[in-house]
Amino acid sequence: MEDILDVYQRPYDPLQPLVCMDEMSKPLIGETRVPLPVMPGQPEKYDYEYERKGVKNVFMVFEPLTGERQVSVTDRRTKLDWAKCIKDIVDIHYPEAAKITVIMDNLNTHRPSSLYQAFSPEEARRLLNKLEFHYTPKHGSWLNMAEIEFSVLKRQCLDCRIPDQATLKQKVMEWEQARNARAVKANWQFKTEDARIKLKKLYPSFNY
Repeated sequence: MEDILDVYQRPYDPLQPLVCMDEMSKPLIGETRVPLPVMPGQPEKYDYEYERKGVKNVFMVFEPLTGERQVSVTDRRTKLDWAKCIKDIVDIHYPEAAKITVIMDNLNTHRPSSLYQAFSPEEARRLLNKLEFHYTPKHGSWLNMAEIEFSVLKRQCLDCRIPDQATLKQKVMEWEQARNARAVKANWQFKTEDARIKLKKLYPSFNY
């Protein structure tokens, strides 16, 4: 926890950007009956029945100090999908960076070995040389600021039935563009000193 909090205190450096990465599943839900349209004084109405159409994965890459985020939709959340997301961070989003700090949870797919499964040894090493990984502790995923962005995304964009992947991608892209245009940054106030007070029970006690 303190490692993550220390990283969040680093000053902004465009050559050494800090990004938070996370992923979530989004079920695709289709309608079994045509919804009733909006009427004067009445909202649009949906039938309680629905049709399951599979599950897609959503990656969130969020740079808290600039308010930039990139959201992508994939069919699955395998090691290869994560490796592709990491490659995009290095080669597409931050090609000029000398070192990219990535904060993410301790999922078994989030490993350097995943890059070696996805790419040649030379390519995997090239990517890793530009990356610095920091993992949130067990039960500490709330320390990842990408989770805050996912919470906003779900409330503003995904709190509805989405029938197919094309619609999901379109909605996510529109949300990303609108939020990036406003450059909404993270207002992170929790520091190591606060953790040692508010989470005192997590620290060992010593009697001298």
